[in-house]
Amino acid sequence: MNIFMDEEDPAEPVRGIPEELPEGEKIIWQGKPSALALAINAFRLRWVMIYFAVVTFFRAANIWANGGSTAEMTGVATSSLLFAGAAIAVIAGLSFAMSRAALFTITDKRVVLRYGAAIRKHVNLPFSQIQSASMKRKSARVGDIALQLKVPGQPPYLHLWPFVRPFNFSKPQPMIRGVEQPEEVARILAQAVFAQAPEAVEIELEKDDRPAAPDLTPEVSISAA
Repeated sequence: MNIFMDEEDPAEPVRGIPEELPEGEKIIWQGKPSALALAINAFRLRWVMIYFAVVTFFRAANIWANGGSTAEMTGVATSSLLFAGAAIAVIAGLSFAMSRAALFTITDKRVVLRYGAAIRKHVNLPFSQIQSASMKRKSARVGDIALQLKVPGQPPYLHLWPFVRPFNFSKPQPMIRGVEQPEEVARILAQAVFAQAPEAVEIELEKDDRPAAPDLTPEVSISAA
């Protein structure tokens, strides 16, 4: 089983899986990332909007301080809005394309990340290679689950982006990013790991999260960080 597969042919023998499932393996969950979550959290849409707002304010303030006319300030604001609209449109298009192309799969033996709008990529993560997982809620409905691997560094950070924990360049952590009902996904993952992996994998929740604690065995638990 290859850990990382990069292919131009989008054909899949099983949806979300780059190869036929081995005998006895079954899919227990599949999900896609939210395009809006990718735009906000991966492409930093809020920061882009703040940037254009600040630039527009200072340009208009500079014109006003130098005795400029209202028409000049309106022209500055209009040009900034056009550039901001173009940037937002690009981010929205990229987020939508990445969301359509991506699919996360949890089987009873591994996690598979499929992504890539132009060239399809797959990352196979057997439970035996996952050391721990960390879940963080990003909004009322959406959250991320980062997977820390026992052997860090493969696949590389840039190959995984945007489905990787931000800024962990030396030890990339593949991420089930922008999924709805993240607590339920974490519960499914924890139960599957406990059923198959000989070692325990702890799934942690960030302090700001407020999920109900699932009823799991002591070896595989979801606990507050």
